[in-house]
Amino acid sequence: MDAKDAELVIRTARPDEYDAVGELTVQVYVGEGFVRAGSPYVTELADIARRADAAQVLVAVREGQVVGALAIARPGTPYADIARTGELEFRMLAVSKSARGLGAGTALIRTVIELARAESFDAVVLTTMPAMVDARRIYDRFGFVPAPERDWTTEAGEWLTVLRLDLSA
Repeated sequence: MDAKDAELVIRTARPDEYDAVGELTVQVYVGEGFVRAGSPYVTELADIARRADAAQVLVAVREGQVVGALAIARPGTPYADIARTGELEFRMLAVSKSARGLGAGTALIRTVIELARAESFDAVVLTTMPAMVDARRIYDRFGFVPAPERDWTTEAGEWLTVLRLDLSA
């Protein structure tokens, strides 16, 4: 069986997968140079139990392995950095290098969009970094557009871009 033929399952992370999700997220964000190893944000990226208490953590699982993950944050909840009323936010998208090109990131994002529609949200929003080129290609394919008036800078001075997908059309 070809690697692309292996079934990909998208679902809410189970507690026994939290360590794997944390390791994957840190590996992608730190290992690929998006976040400095000494940044306090690394602790937040790794703490899936805390994240799962305040947000919905989705995983992409292939052949029993977590190959992707993200967090869904509803407006007014602790992980909602940018979501306004009527917007569903997702954060911390991470896909294993070994699974890139197999549709894990696309499937995770599609699941967020489907959930947003099912729950009657007007839009889906996210924050990204200019260096996250692979993820940006996926966002562009789905029709996310820049919301430059909402861009922001981290405490460390990192410029972040806000993208929004209008679901009302």
